[in-house]
Amino acid sequence: MSTQNIEKSAEQTSIEQQTPIAAQAKMNNLQELEKMGVNPFPYKFDVTSYASELQNKYETLEDGTVTEEVVKVAGRIMANRNNGMFIDLKDTSGNIQIFSHKNNLDEKLLAIVKLFDIGDIIGVEGIVRRTPRGELTINAQNLTLLTKSLRPLPEKYHGLTDVEARYRQRYLDLIMNRESQDVFVKRNKIISHIRSMLIEADFMDVETPMLHPIPGGASAKPFVTYHNTLDMTLYMRIAPELYLKRLIIGGFDKVFEIGRCFRNEGISIKHNPEFTSVELYQAYADYNDMMDLTENIVKSCAELINEDNSAKVVFGDKTIDFGKAWPRKSMTELVQEKTGVDFLELPNAKDALKKAKVLGAALDDDMNWGQIVEAVFTQHVEDDLIQPIHVTDMPKDISPLAKVHRDNPLLTERFETYVNGWELANAFSELNSPIDQKERFDAQVKAREAGDEEAQFLDEDFLEALEYGMPPTGGLGIGIDRLVMLLTNSASIRDVIAFPTLRQNK
Repeated sequence: MSTQNIEKSAEQTSIEQQTPIAAQAKMNNLQELEKMGVNPFPYKFDVTSYASELQNKYETLEDGTVTEEVVKVAGRIMANRNNGMFIDLKDTSGNIQIFSHKNNLDEKLLAIVKLFDIGDIIGVEGIVRRTPRGELTINAQNLTLLTKSLRPLPEKYHGLTDVEARYRQRYLDLIMNRESQDVFVKRNKIISHIRSMLIEADFMDVETPMLHPIPGGASAKPFVTYHNTLDMTLYMRIAPELYLKRLIIGGFDKVFEIGRCFRNEGISIKHNPEFTSVELYQAYADYNDMMDLTENIVKSCAELINEDNSAKVVFGDKTIDFGKAWPRKSMTELVQEKTGVDFLELPNAKDALKKAKVLGAALDDDMNWGQIVEAVFTQHVEDDLIQPIHVTDMPKDISPLAKVHRDNPLLTERFETYVNGWELANAFSELNSPIDQKERFDAQVKAREAGDEEAQFLDEDFLEALEYGMPPTGGLGIGIDRLVMLLTNSASIRDVIAFPTLRQNK
């Protein structure tokens, strides 16, 4: 198979189209095996060892040495040489060589081995040795076909290089590209580590609804669905925030949820319509506590992933250091540093708009003061925030769920954490005044009526819950997918989501 063929679009690269001869050869071998009485799809195999365990255990085994240990391994054939005499076997942990020789196998087994194909899944029982050339090997005493592969794998020297095909056929990507498999192993470690950290800090792991009667907790366009029995419109959740806050009101002081959210928005290298976040709430805390917690979580995850336990990671051509102190600067302060304009001295939206237009920001004439400041920040500041930084004290106009800043009524006690020019975390001193919250919701309703599809709905049930009293609370959300991207040097969010959302093939 040529490199040119491999790099064709996914629509042109079905395996049967590329290699009909190889596919037929596999079917022929299947038929021969069945004639010999071999079940090509048996039920079970008792695995006793994994490739990486054996590689580690016998790391110092001298060349040419045969051990006395008999092991049982299982995996997929990735290479097959000399009619099966040498097989490269890949299991979930790594690779190991299998040696199938007439000195150890009877004639029937040798004949069966000759009908094995690349891609088949087999079980092997045998003795561990290191060859004179230094390759850790299992001398097979018995081999069992566990699954007959009927489609040929991509050509081994190039793997699955077509990017679109890697996302559409993730199973092939994982078979062929160990790097992709490693990303998802690290993703699992990161999520498990965050969960363990929070549980150790006395947070309760909870679950809240995915289907909401009213979308809320963030400013985003929701996915809409319908429940037939209840005869009602429902929305896929855009954030779990308002349900988690109900639990705080109910008396749980620390809660968190790791799960999927859904936003009917654009797709980019850092946006997928469904994504994973960790969202948590802590009673009697504020946004300063959430900054400390964010730093602890992210730094600890970086140290977990790095073999040397360093908090530094390489992303593209940048080295990002999570171990240094993270600056805490207000949005207006950062804008002033970049543009020379202090928007706190321009509290009137018309005056702010006039000045922002001079700066070249993308603006609409009906924007409020907070939206104008945010637009200038996006235009002039955001992309340069490479090292970790907390952007604090964000405008009240764009923060409908955050508490008004204790020193400036134009602002809120809200921060977003930026790394590599991306928003990684979002946190508040949570608004707990039902009166203030009602006014904020009303402003959002007016914005929605004026055409803002991302403005939030009025949630009367949540307002009623607030009227029973919610303690002062700090809340935090961290985007798991973006965090995994940063810690695994993955250029696209699709590289860290096993099955990203894609346009349907036609």
